[in-house]
Amino acid sequence: MIKHPSRHCSVELQALPPRIGQVRRIVSAQLRYWRLDPLIDRAALGVTELLTNVHRHAQPDKNCTVEIELQLDRLTVSVRDHDPRLPVVEDGTEVALMATCGRGLAMVAAVSESWGARPHDDGKVVWFTLPAPTAAPKPARPPRRVAESATRRIVEPEPAPAGAPAPAHATAGAPAPAHATAAVPGAAHAPARSAVAS
Repeated sequence: MIKHPSRHCSVELQALPPRIGQVRRIVSAQLRYWRLDPLIDRAALGVTELLTNVHRHAQPDKNCTVEIELQLDRLTVSVRDHDPRLPVVEDGTEVALMATCGRGLAMVAAVSESWGARPHDDGKVVWFTLPAPTAAPKPARPPRRVAESATRRIVEPEPAPAGAPAPAHATAGAPAPAHATAAVPGAAHAPARSAVAS
């Protein structure tokens, strides 16, 4: 079951390997939707480690709830399970650098701003936080394509010969409107002249 109000998302699941990968993708998609792409890798890694710990250690069952919540400048990712035993972080000197297990919480600590664990009703909650930008960046808008239009040329009216009547669109002392003098390229256009020879 997935619930996702505007800045909160929770997923209930059994922490089994196929479901862990699914939740990782859900978390990544939700952060992308919130435009928090820079946090995706660290959040996905952290939630994977917490769910793997539930899979390996939680008793009596593997049911858990993953929650991600964005509050102002902080993203909190938490996993709640039914095992009341709080996790123990092993000393880094006891864990080989290339070990494939036993490093989950050390990795969570390395990628997060802060982390912790607390008892909860019938189990516990393990959480970590990541700093989030105060204002999520807006997606880039593709550049608008501007259609090339024919260049318009303004033709200055030639003075009419003395004694010739003025063109119909001209009024005494006022310039001709711009639309009356605009010409389409390639088309010959000249102001109206008198047909009477001078």
